[in-house]
Amino acid sequence: MTNRTFSKRLTANDVGSTGGHQGGILVPRTEGELLAFLPPLDPSVKNPDAWIECEDETGTVRKFRFVYYNNKFHDNGGTRNEYRITCMTKYFREVGAREGEQLEISRVGTSSIYNIRMVRTIVSLGNQEESDGFRIKITSGWRRVH
Repeated sequence: MTNRTFSKRLTANDVGSTGGHQGGILVPRTEGELLAFLPPLDPSVKNPDAWIECEDETGTVRKFRFVYYNNKFHDNGGTRNEYRITCMTKYFREVGAREGEQLEISRVGTSSIYNIRMVRTIVSLGNQEESDGFRIKITSGWRRVH
């Protein structure tokens, strides 16, 4: 069976450390492979959504909402045209997710259950000189894990 995994570096806004209201983790429209991995949503319907069941590291099954906010195509003056995964705040708080850490979501074959986990990151080496160590570039956004 094929196991596909996608990863996203979390922002301060994603984990709620900015104090603002987060409308969910953005899934860019340009990420066709990721969108095909998630449940299909009908764009002819205003704001179609699907609940996805995800089993976390502890075996707890959590439900997150995958939604296509598309009022740009359904309402006069509508501006939204974006995909998001919402209802994740409680999970992020419970696992102590922090900015810069990676959220991974995977699925084996055609299973209806996804798996999620946090990949912890060592954030800072202090004020060491650049020549004393190495640098790790953390990319933003989603990426396919191979």
